[in-house]
Amino acid sequence: MSARDLRRVAFVGVGNMGWPMAARLVEAGFEVVACDAAPGRAQSFAAEVGGVAAPDAAAAVRGANAVITILPTSKHVGQALEAMGDAIAPGALVIEMSSGVPTATRGFAAALASRGIAMIDAPVSGGVPRARTGELAIMLGGEAEQVERARPLLQAMGTTLTHVGGTGAGQAMKALNNLMGAAGFLIGVEALLIGQRFGLDPAVMVDVLNNSTGMNNSTQKKFKQFVLSRSFDAGFGLDLMAKDVSVALEVGRETNTPTPFAALCREMWASAQGLLGPGQDHTAMAQFSERLAGETLGSRPA
Repeated sequence: MSARDLRRVAFVGVGNMGWPMAARLVEAGFEVVACDAAPGRAQSFAAEVGGVAAPDAAAAVRGANAVITILPTSKHVGQALEAMGDAIAPGALVIEMSSGVPTATRGFAAALASRGIAMIDAPVSGGVPRARTGELAIMLGGEAEQVERARPLLQAMGTTLTHVGGTGAGQAMKALNNLMGAAGFLIGVEALLIGQRFGLDPAVMVDVLNNSTGMNNSTQKKFKQFVLSRSFDAGFGLDLMAKDVSVALEVGRETNTPTPFAALCREMWASAQGLLGPGQDHTAMAQFSERLAGETLGSRPA
């Protein structure tokens, strides 16, 4: 199906991820109407990137063929949908791209369907760098017909689009993906701390891991870049990672799946959230493990 069906796009949430994603749509020729809860954010986007800034969600969605939401939590999505009210026209497609709670999204989809509005969920992986280049991995949940309808639009933002199941399935997959990422980060930091105390150089350890079976996303893209550099600015919040791990455990409970290791992982991230405070990048999680060990990575002379 031609992308013309969804030519006018209301983009709700131009934050760290939403901004570059919406920018890709502008570059692809879509008519983007942006709005954001942060004062002046949508106006800045329109001035710097293009498109139109809307004063609120209802104004943004009025006349839109597609509505994209990418917000911190399902609670925020619910509030945005409530604010949109009857401004969303029957026949429009809502594409929920937040890392939300699958059961909440199913509820939103059912409520919208009663008004003749379809919804799919389409959370993403790849972080800000791949959002900028339009190379995100997008996990899709919903009816096949609506997924295909959205595909031309989503291809402006991602290179890997995978339909994983019904409504909420994309968000379940995203939460499980982030659970694995969170666990890999934690065990990797602990390995680096052990190695440093033994006398190994953590930077050399990362090189060895990246050529060995211990390689994972954190060894490849996080440890040298954001932990050993002490910048802790990968662009994804610790609060959001803790939330996603909690969502994964909720899916585990709903499916009666024993999750002892995942539960410990969640407790570690939640504890770091409490100790380090709000607004931290997720790579600052390393500082929590460092405090437990009484050791700072990279602090010993080579």
